[in-house]
Amino acid sequence: MQTRPLRLGTRRSPLAMAQAEEARASLIAAHPGISVEIVPVTASGDKVLDRPLAEIGGKALWTKELDAWLLAGEIDFAVHSAKDVETYRPAAIVLAAILPREDVRDVLVGAASIAALPAGARIGTSAPRRAAQLLNARPDCRVVMFRGNVATRLAKLEAGEADATLLAAAGLNRLGASHVGSPLPAEDWLPAPGQGAIAIECRADDAAMRELLSAIDHAPSHAAVFAERALLAALCGNCHSPIAMLTWPEGDMLAMRAAIFSPDGGERVDGEAKFSAFDELGPARLAEDLLARAGPAIALHFRGA
Repeated sequence: MQTRPLRLGTRRSPLAMAQAEEARASLIAAHPGISVEIVPVTASGDKVLDRPLAEIGGKALWTKELDAWLLAGEIDFAVHSAKDVETYRPAAIVLAAILPREDVRDVLVGAASIAALPAGARIGTSAPRRAAQLLNARPDCRVVMFRGNVATRLAKLEAGEADATLLAAAGLNRLGASHVGSPLPAEDWLPAPGQGAIAIECRADDAAMRELLSAIDHAPSHAAVFAERALLAALCGNCHSPIAMLTWPEGDMLAMRAAIFSPDGGERVDGEAKFSAFDELGPARLAEDLLARAGPAIALHFRGA
């Protein structure tokens, strides 16, 4: 019998709280009778909003407080946007479940399409992938730095700080704002690795928690997200490395399309691969192909550079 509520750690942002509620509901549905308490924390990434994330510590700024709480036993498990979880994680923490993946697309707010952006448009984003992909498609446009949660970025757009911005469709959907903006076809505008997926972590040595979470691990989403993380690891990129990818099932195989860019969008290399969901070398082979065709302006930002 459960003696206390399980403690689920999350960031305090509205989207993070919505994801925590989804994770809690999924776990309770799978294990009727358990109770889950949501424990919010203000992450470092939510405190510093005037500089790009890559300049102040990268993705670790979304996870480090929750990691510390998890390892100290102050929470039992933690919820993250999968795209915000660093490629390399502490050995004492395991990514135990991926919930069913939401819409992977980006949404353009301020124009109907990338082609419809006015000449010289200012696009607000702090994501290297979005900036490079935009400048590759529309080198006439200009990127201005946007940080903050969904509401903050929409307010900056409304205030005229940019002509358009890019947001994740999944985040808008989870906040009940699916009417906002124009979704971009994922086949043409490739999403971020892990985009649209909710990742749940716990301590590697907590067998009971791992067993509980296994019941809500969505196998197809798990396979796709782990393949994307494997490609990231093989590319050895960093927070400044622009990479975009799309993964989808084809029978019992996974198909993956990926692109790597120079930060200014001037160079782009695309590749595709198909491999078994259990083939850990499939993403590595795609990484080798991409890097073999990358010029110095791209290669400088991968392979641990």
